[in-house]
Amino acid sequence: MSERKRHNYKNLKIWLLGIEIAKDISDIIILFPKHEQYDLSSQMNRCSVSILSNIAEGSSRTGKSFSHFIDVSLGSSFELITQLIVAKHRNYINEITHQNIENKIEEFQRMAMGFQKGLN
Repeated sequence: MSERKRHNYKNLKIWLLGIEIAKDISDIIILFPKHEQYDLSSQMNRCSVSILSNIAEGSSRTGKSFSHFIDVSLGSSFELITQLIVAKHRNYINEITHQNIENKIEEFQRMAMGFQKGLN
């Protein structure tokens, strides 16, 4: 039987980029109106943390099981882009901030999909 590889999530480039994205989200939602504290800002925070948490949890698994957690992490990243669009439309963030964070999320998505292909 072959040895199954487990990953140290703290060394994964996708997790490190996720940390950067979560920090960026944290930095912008603090500036949102107070009435958004339990709505959009809370959702955005949970999504950004979910990206990281699913990579960390999945890293304790192998192959297809880890791949499932990458899928969940990717789902959270697509959800986060949608929430960024809503924040931009509500004028909570400007176009430059929106584009900078969206670019990082899209980079995460490409990297995560490539990493996932290597798992299967």
